Amino acid sequence: MAGCKPKAAPVGAGKKVKVAIDPVTRIEGHLKAEVEVSGGKVVDAHVYGGMYRGFEQILKGRDPRDASQITQRICGVCPTAHATASVLALDDAFNVKLTDNGRIARNLILGANFIQSHILHFYHLAALDYVNGPDVAPFIPRYAKNDVRLDKATNDVGVSQYLEALEMRKICHEMVALLGGKMPHVQGMVVGGTTEIPTRQALNAYAERFKKVKKFVMEKYVPLVYLLAGPYGDLLKCGGGHKNCVAWGVFPEADGSTLLKRGVYTDGKDYPVDPALIKEYVKYSFFEDSTTGLNPTEGKTVPAPHKEGAYSFVKSPRYNGKPHEAGPLARMWVTNPELSKTGQDALGVKKLRDIGDAAFSILGRHVARAEECAMVTDAVERWISDAQPGKETFVPVPVPDSGEGLGMTEAPRGALLHYVNVKGGVIDNYQVTSATIWNANPRDDMGQRGPIEEALIGVPVPDPENPVNVGRLIRSFDP
Repeated sequence: MAGCKPKAAPVGAGKKVKVAIDPVTRIEGHLKAEVEVSGGKVVDAHVYGGMYRGFEQILKGRDPRDASQITQRICGVCPTAHATASVLALDDAFNVKLTDNGRIARNLILGANFIQSHILHFYHLAALDYVNGPDVAPFIPRYAKNDVRLDKATNDVGVSQYLEALEMRKICHEMVALLGGKMPHVQGMVVGGTTEIPTRQALNAYAERFKKVKKFVMEKYVPLVYLLAGPYGDLLKCGGGHKNCVAWGVFPEADGSTLLKRGVYTDGKDYPVDPALIKEYVKYSFFEDSTTGLNPTEGKTVPAPHKEGAYSFVKSPRYNGKPHEAGPLARMWVTNPELSKTGQDALGVKKLRDIGDAAFSILGRHVARAEECAMVTDAVERWISDAQPGKETFVPVPVPDSGEGLGMTEAPRGALLHYVNVKGGVIDNYQVTSATIWNANPRDDMGQRGPIEEALIGVPVPDPENPVNVGRLIRSFDP
């Protein structure tokens, strides 16, 4: 099977062929994709989110402090991100300021999970789009023509790293548990900081584990991603999408900045973030039409599962009226850091934006994720040194009778927002604009496709029986 520039005459040339992938496998959730193929490429796309969560209803009337525990159940692979967004919203509503050690402890908990999630995404979700394992599970089933182009030696390296990555993920989970109590669903991240004061023994145990993870990230994960750019270079030329980005910023630093910057990139220009410009639309979502076009601070979650014309339980968030991509590529594009030495050698450029339009592509998203993983890894090493053994990480604070708070951060797969409104000491309204919905949303009230839907347009599908590139594109977003 050809890649993004098929040379052979495509099957079904001259007529539209509908291709459905249900479910989309090797993702963390429930998703269906339906594309129309004509002339060997995608000409239209719909992405269906078939699962209703309803956490907003679950939280109504509860003690606000429950939110950081309950919302972690939204996602088993990035619960620490939901915990972070929730406690940021609660910190805001409770009007509490963290200790510096509390900030660092939160960064170490979330940082270990970020690294784990990026390793998980590349090796155990996406890598089988590029590497052939033996004919046993989990390497099968696979498409008959799955377009793997690696020579045997490189392919064997990829398979061996697939197995080693399982061990690295386990170590990252242990790092989270050392400071957060357990993983998944950390108990130790709460409003006012964290419950576990890091001891020297705990920090040393964290640091010893971290050494192995950093070695794997820098010497194996990052180089392997760049190695794919040779045989799969055409995948740097398709899957661009809207090329707009949102990033809420993540990993707060002592000076009030964030490691990965907060910002918006729209139609080729950079802008500061204004939360008031976020609106969620539901014309094609299974929610009441009366709730469309609302900012999360006004948001209502009223499901309408039988709504005519709707095709997804995902709302369509828009920034300033336009679809925006979220995730590692968006964060790295907004931050624009220097690439790792591996990246500079492989691409011959120094900064992420020097890659240009190739960044907005199937393989470009993997490059951005690997580079971000390296960047977070360097920061974790610094935070280990900055942490103060025995120093307080928690500020006790009473539950207010009333208040509201906004928590904006990043999950490994995208921009994450939690909003809480407290009345009479309990939650009156809670809204979650989760990371994946920025990318995997349906059309909005204005008819604009969601980011994944738009990025699918033009993706080559020479053989509709083997729509490899459709899966590659969707998984590059890590929905």
